[in-house]
Amino acid sequence: MTTEKTAPAEPIETTHSTRGSAQRARRRSWLVFARDVIIIVIVAVLVSFLVKTFLVRSFYIPSGSMEETLHVNDRILVDEITPRFGGYSRGDIVVFRDPGGWLVPDTSPQRPPVVEAIEWVLSLVGLAAPDSDDHLVKRIIGLPGDHVVCCNAIGQITVNGVPVDESDYLDLPSADSPASADSFDVVVPDDSLWVLGDNRNRSRDSRYNTDQPGKGFVPLENVVGRAFLITWPFDRFGTLDFHHDVFAGVPEPQPVEEGGASP
Repeated sequence: MTTEKTAPAEPIETTHSTRGSAQRARRRSWLVFARDVIIIVIVAVLVSFLVKTFLVRSFYIPSGSMEETLHVNDRILVDEITPRFGGYSRGDIVVFRDPGGWLVPDTSPQRPPVVEAIEWVLSLVGLAAPDSDDHLVKRIIGLPGDHVVCCNAIGQITVNGVPVDESDYLDLPSADSPASADSFDVVVPDDSLWVLGDNRNRSRDSRYNTDQPGKGFVPLENVVGRAFLITWPFDRFGTLDFHHDVFAGVPEPQPVEEGGASP
């Protein structure tokens, strides 16, 4: 007589093992999600850092020297490509590092390291501009080689012998006020700029720094870039007007002959 053999029964999965598998699956899902988020954040920070370093930077306006074009606490974007691959034009609004002696030394107490670290991280992605107080923003009036004089009989600045009408953007005490309360007569050196604020009588610009080592000129190597957009506050959002038409009639500077006088 033979004994009938039956197939072994399938193991029955318990509720405990099912719950454990589901928990492990959810844990893996969260780990994958967290990994993806971290990768996205790192890539975003790297892209923002590269953009900030090589393309565009954000600054805020700490003073009223450029009113009414720029107001205190306006936030602006600055094009950094211009100083690397292109030139500048008269009328451009530029941000530059202090050439030396233009800014009053900062005597405010040092902030806690945690605050400094947070602001540094935010600056990497353009959400903070901690070095704005170390930079200045002005309008270019004279390019390398230009002969800039103030003022003619009706209070206008002349560039290479041609008067320029700056009334469209200057903030002056009255319509009859000269474009500068202080006279000057300069020839801009090579690789330098002569810059003035639009709030002409309240701007510590090239005119007031002629006693500094740089004689009031801004070396091109100090220029961060050209401001082109107001981003904050929203009611002032928009591009900046360089008023290039004001300087349209200015001729190119005449080269100074060796041993000769400037024009």
